[in-house]
Amino acid sequence: MNNAVAMYALGLDQIHKAILKGGMKRTILVQGHMGTGKSSLLKMLGKSLTSHAMCYFDCTTKDLGDITVPSLQTMDEQGFVRFVPNEELGLHLKKPIILMIDEYGKANPAVKNSMLRIMLERKIGSYELPEGSIVFATTNLGAEGVGDLLPPHARNRISVVTSRKPTWREWVEWGINNGVDHTLLGWVKDNDALFASFEDVKDPEENQYIFHPKAVGRTAFITPRSLEAASDWLKERADLDTQSITALLMGTIGNRGAMDLMAHVQLADQLPSVENIKKDPMNAMVPKSAGAATMVIYRALASIERDWVDAWVTYMERLDTEAQGLFVNNVRVEKYSRRDIVLTNRKFTEWAMKNNHMFSKDKQ
Repeated sequence: MNNAVAMYALGLDQIHKAILKGGMKRTILVQGHMGTGKSSLLKMLGKSLTSHAMCYFDCTTKDLGDITVPSLQTMDEQGFVRFVPNEELGLHLKKPIILMIDEYGKANPAVKNSMLRIMLERKIGSYELPEGSIVFATTNLGAEGVGDLLPPHARNRISVVTSRKPTWREWVEWGINNGVDHTLLGWVKDNDALFASFEDVKDPEENQYIFHPKAVGRTAFITPRSLEAASDWLKERADLDTQSITALLMGTIGNRGAMDLMAHVQLADQLPSVENIKKDPMNAMVPKSAGAATMVIYRALASIERDWVDAWVTYMERLDTEAQGLFVNNVRVEKYSRRDIVLTNRKFTEWAMKNNHMFSKDKQ
């Protein structure tokens, strides 16, 4: 990725806004690293445009005959053929749609060509998309070497933007709101390298966590997508032995990531249970290490309910100021799903007034 492209790579929130503003007239092709949430743009747009139908068209599973099929018709006793579009394209819905043309760069050439008119003119054959419809497409970076190539005549019909990887802060914020295991969130906070881009790593051995096209035999690696999968396995560790969990993580995020994550998991033994904090916040165990304290904070952020905010504030006051700052700075994030539960609590408000000086101490 050249310097200009890297400088103007966009976050998913920025791309989401751009598609909302211009996607009815122009098709944006989002190219970016694998497993970084490009496909999640469809759900993001669906939440913003609730009157639209969401349509997902996976180019990797299609051949030319899957785009339209002939339907024999008659006109003045003369036969002709009408081509009926695939239902995944949404033209039959009679309402505005959001059409995501996924993995466009991996499609075979005939499918790429067949999609050009719908991306440029919002038409396929003799059918037009309902007024107000949005079309966008996704693909991987060509440098990843997974077959994403676009001919010049196709590129000239669309607006190509590059999506950047999320920062660990952005991913942790997302994870707090989406039930990601608190142990994993704590590990991510301490490891910037998990979100590095292979373009910035000349020798793949310098970062054994991530995908690198020059890495030989690295079949599993860390992406935001595989981190979410690792979270699902960690949630099962109460019913699976350590060897099994480690093996599953190795097959999900790679050997190096799995070993380092499992070492971090051992800190979980220092954590008090949520029930202990609820019932006896003055005597519940206080973590001995900063890493374990971080895990307690993220667990609380992900699970706190209105009926135990008081107990949590009592317990939190026993933690060091850095941990307290981490909690309050995350609570104040506008997108935090439990924000109102905490900020409207009287005990938390009183604590905040007494400790206003620490609100900007922890930068996550």
